[in-house]
Amino acid sequence: MHAGDPQGLNPWVDARGHHPHPLLLPHPRATPVEEDVVYFHGPPVRVRRGPRPAVLLVAALLVGLVAVGARWWTSSGVFGPPAGLEEAAFPLGAPPMSSGLTGGFAFSALQPDGDGPVAYSPCRPIHYVVRPDGAPPGGPALIQAAVTRVSVATGLQFVDDGATREVPSADRKAYQPDVYGSRWAPVLIAWSTAAESPELAGEVAGIAGSASVTRSGRSVYVTGSVTLDSDDIAVLDALPGTRATALGVVTHELAHLVGLDHVDDPTQLMYPSTSATRSGLGAGDLAGLAALGSGDCAPDV
Repeated sequence: MHAGDPQGLNPWVDARGHHPHPLLLPHPRATPVEEDVVYFHGPPVRVRRGPRPAVLLVAALLVGLVAVGARWWTSSGVFGPPAGLEEAAFPLGAPPMSSGLTGGFAFSALQPDGDGPVAYSPCRPIHYVVRPDGAPPGGPALIQAAVTRVSVATGLQFVDDGATREVPSADRKAYQPDVYGSRWAPVLIAWSTAAESPELAGEVAGIAGSASVTRSGRSVYVTGSVTLDSDDIAVLDALPGTRATALGVVTHELAHLVGLDHVDDPTQLMYPSTSATRSGLGAGDLAGLAALGSGDCAPDV
């Protein structure tokens, strides 16, 4: 951690390239330490864009997504709100009972001891705010529908705290008491463009990830961000034939937020490629999301 920045998240770039995503593949990271905070922007969703007629542009948007290297930001030190805010004694919800779900899934990060994924506490709500600037006409409905999908699949409870003016940033701080009070900052969902968010340059339609805190040897996500390319998603949402694809892209990013990674199984929504015929959560996606919603409470975070 840089001197004079006890609450900051300081960037270093992991130069790894594209890699396969086997089950339970952990991301490379520094050895965890007590009070370690890790902020990860997950694999970007890529789509093609350009000055094309609408029909051709939609076709290009469905060509495919490519996973690339990810950026990591780390710092260590004691900071954050009082532990256990809004933490109940038992999970607030539960994922649906599985009935022989099969299919590939992978987690964005594993616990320091390798025993299970890093996830949000199921015993407290996940608060989120939306930066609505530049949202396509159907943007609010897409976000609400994607949040509902992920909430149902995980059992995690989401709370909409309304609109925010916070600008999406690659080095967003997990604790912003001057803005959000003495609590972990709510998840930020923001519509943006490549001009504002360089991570969306090229063919990227969205990027998402979460910040984790490690205490007593267990890591827990405490907040995160989802940044959506308003131009690309607006094109998909504008036509009835690809509206479901737009929802699939937003759902894909929300699944990254709660801890799913890309997989090599083309039947799953977490496969890194768009498709007009793959817009809902597959069996593997659902199995992975159910596991992410079945973690332990985290009263010490």
